[in-house]
Amino acid sequence: MECSHYMKNFDAGFAPIRAAKSKQLLTTINENFGTLAFCRRWLDRLGEDKYMMALKNLCDLGVVDPYPPLCDQRGSYVAQFEHTILLRPTCKEVLTRGDDF
Repeated sequence: MECSHYMKNFDAGFAPIRAAKSKQLLTTINENFGTLAFCRRWLDRLGEDKYMMALKNLCDLGVVDPYPPLCDQRGSYVAQFEHTILLRPTCKEVLTRGDDF
């Protein structure tokens, strides 16, 4: 299955990256995303080109983790809920809770 989303592995130790393109791609990932998830489209927008082999190399070394799409069984239902939470020194407040959500 083709993968479209990736994330730098927070716990990855030292990995010997020999390919110059892989080093350059890792620098771009570190500067723009850190350990946040990203998709290939965002790499395109940053001006990266011909990076698929470099990205595969980083995945093979365990520096970047691929996240393929989740597939459910045919006919099943899927739901997703999200909330925006404001963290204050003395309390937590859910901002998206209301009648319309």
